[in-house]
Amino acid sequence: MARVELLEDYGPEAATLVDHIKRRRPGALLKLYKVLLHSPTLAETWFDHLGAVRWKTDLSGRLRELVIIRIALLHSVHYVLDQHVPTLAEADGVTREECEALKSWQDSRYFDAAERAALAYAEAMTRTTDVADAVFAALKPHFSEKQIVDLTVLIATYNMHIRVVNALRIEPEDA
Repeated sequence: MARVELLEDYGPEAATLVDHIKRRRPGALLKLYKVLLHSPTLAETWFDHLGAVRWKTDLSGRLRELVIIRIALLHSVHYVLDQHVPTLAEADGVTREECEALKSWQDSRYFDAAERAALAYAEAMTRTTDVADAVFAALKPHFSEKQIVDLTVLIATYNMHIRVVNALRIEPEDA
């Protein structure tokens, strides 16, 4: 059970935001937003930031999903895993087998050199705040500087996302 009430009645100050979220993200309002709407300003900036990180970068959808799923696996966060595997991952070309292989990606045959460099970077950023020079240097042959910034912000954002979900004990969405 979430540590903060999942709001169902958002009040007039959040009504426009709720409509905006529902228009841009069809379906039921996620539990995450039902919690974040206790602070409408933060819910709005969160939604806009996450949208930019997911849809307005030069990273492929496949790479984005690989990184997000690996971070969720490192933290054992079912809220994110249930959102991305298999639906979002498969929509961006990541198979169920590849999702499973992310548990031990270093030993897997599924991922190319660029994906491996990004996964190593994601793992390093998730485990520590000081990324080794060799891990960072491995990105350079595969990604532009813009893409490296995009990747860095994606990784940092999903680590933040997961920490909020865990701290507030937001449970996975109902099936």
